[in-house]
Amino acid sequence: QVQLVESGGGLVQAGGSLRLSCAASGRTFSNYAMGWFRQAPGKDREFVAAITRGGSSTYYADSVKGRFTISRDNAKKTVYLQMNSLKPEDTAVYYCAADETLRSTIRVGIPFYDYWGQGTQVTCSS
Repeated sequence: QVQLVESGGGLVQAGGSLRLSCAASGRTFSNYAMGWFRQAPGKDREFVAAITRGGSSTYYADSVKGRFTISRDNAKKTVYLQMNSLKPEDTAVYYCAADETLRSTIRVGIPFYDYWGQGTQVTCSS
């Protein structure tokens, strides 16, 4: 089992940047592909970005491609989400999640992710 704790959320103006972190504890972090998801008020949780266990491959939702960057540091057991050029529509609670998989490919579906953090609020004002 792995425990995940997100941090780095906050209030930012449109066009600004934030860097989210997700610290893991428990089992070997490098056994997990990692993803970021978000949920806006009144909307379903949606995929944002994901990274393979070793960090060699990443995948992004079209809505954030070119603005957000996911990365990981397996030695620090941490995954990051650098968010640039933020828009009001990026406002949501952001969750990190762990996919315990032997696959080298990325999965974007919520049911594939076994462990979730508690979320961190990101608010972008216009």
